Amino acid sequence: MESGFSRRIKSKLPTYHVWTVGCQMNVSDSERLSSGFKNMGFEQTEHLADADVVVLNTCVVRQSAEDTATGLIGRLGKNIKGNDDRIVAVMGCMVGPDQTDLRRRFPYVDIWARPQEFWPILETVGIRHGINPEGCLAETIPENPNVASYIPIVHGCDKFCTFCIIPYRRGRESSRLASDIVQEAQMMVDRGVKDITLLGQNVDSYGHDLRPRIDLADLLEQVNKVQGLERLRFLTSHPNDMSVRILEAVRDLPKVCEMINLPFQAGDDIILSNMRRGYTRGQFLEKIAQVKQVIPAVTLTTDLIVGFCGETDKQFEKSMDVLREVEFSKVHTSEYSYRAGTYASRLMKDDVPRLVKKQRKLIVDTFQNKIQASKNLTLVGNRYEILIEGYKRGRLFGRTRGDKLVYLNVPKSTRISIPLPGQIVSVEITKSTSWSLEAYLSSTLMTSKKEKVPVG
Repeated sequence: MESGFSRRIKSKLPTYHVWTVGCQMNVSDSERLSSGFKNMGFEQTEHLADADVVVLNTCVVRQSAEDTATGLIGRLGKNIKGNDDRIVAVMGCMVGPDQTDLRRRFPYVDIWARPQEFWPILETVGIRHGINPEGCLAETIPENPNVASYIPIVHGCDKFCTFCIIPYRRGRESSRLASDIVQEAQMMVDRGVKDITLLGQNVDSYGHDLRPRIDLADLLEQVNKVQGLERLRFLTSHPNDMSVRILEAVRDLPKVCEMINLPFQAGDDIILSNMRRGYTRGQFLEKIAQVKQVIPAVTLTTDLIVGFCGETDKQFEKSMDVLREVEFSKVHTSEYSYRAGTYASRLMKDDVPRLVKKQRKLIVDTFQNKIQASKNLTLVGNRYEILIEGYKRGRLFGRTRGDKLVYLNVPKSTRISIPLPGQIVSVEITKSTSWSLEAYLSSTLMTSKKEKVPVG
């Protein structure tokens, strides 16, 4: 048997493989496309080289993600022969309104589809294989979803931050009907999902385009009523749209987890202005104080860009000051990446050397590693409710309401049955690292409820 991209293993059924890189929205899109393939009678294959249909779901938020995708497309093209009957599709944020250059560079790609454009892929595949895809997208919820899964609720973004390409690739904000979201949530729960994360590039702006008007707090209240759902989360927020109503919903609704992701991106007012974030450092810190006041046990995470156009050492240090003051539980740090087509690419100079960007990221990561290690150490000896998600690296794992990863140790002599994915157990934390916790099962299986202890 040949290895690499030339490998082909024929199945009785036509096969597909969806490769995914990028954010949770891309993961959700890939899951839904996969469901459409399954509804057409296709069989999923683990290996890209074995598939009759190959779909690459791409991301261009950072240059590294785009390079990964284009490298894979290029390697795939070298192994496609003239008589090769496989179908290659590329979707996601790499695919903009004008695909002329992409078609020129990669002529062997059969289908180019923008984010959420599932139908062109299924239609082309259906024609090639003699299958009518009509109705295959009517229900795109995975048959066997993960215990923790995602539901997109608003697509696109209206913020147009100068560094971001997303509004140009995913379009303006468009909210889904609350009734459709609630119905989808119930269907997912009926298939075993216990933890749902509502997704949006700017999830807090949900509903602003709907009439009658509705907001994220209203939606959280409705989804909170879904029978069988244990936990509810949302990503990603913008400081300007994080209202008191949303915070109160997090505090008051029993299934909504006490965690907030609130990107600040930079700690200097000039850089924030150049990014067009719409707030100052002081206003961001005021919002953080408000969050902590309304939700005292909140778990706070954030996003930070280092090395944005013109950022000096002094300006970078102001970002570090924010990290020191807030002490986030997790920081997603990225080096500024030039994105053609953005405002910054047209009117600003990417003048921070690559080495300096890497050094600044290392400084942030080193600092944050210490913060996370310190915070996690305080959890040792405490009891928490853990939602079991499955096995990772051969070990049973789950997460706290605050999204802390916990590896579970079950003594061989225990009389307690090994918990199954989807069950909630009470554990005692015995060990911590910067990135995870270890725990022993401390009691019988429990029913989920709001934790009265810190959620981590």
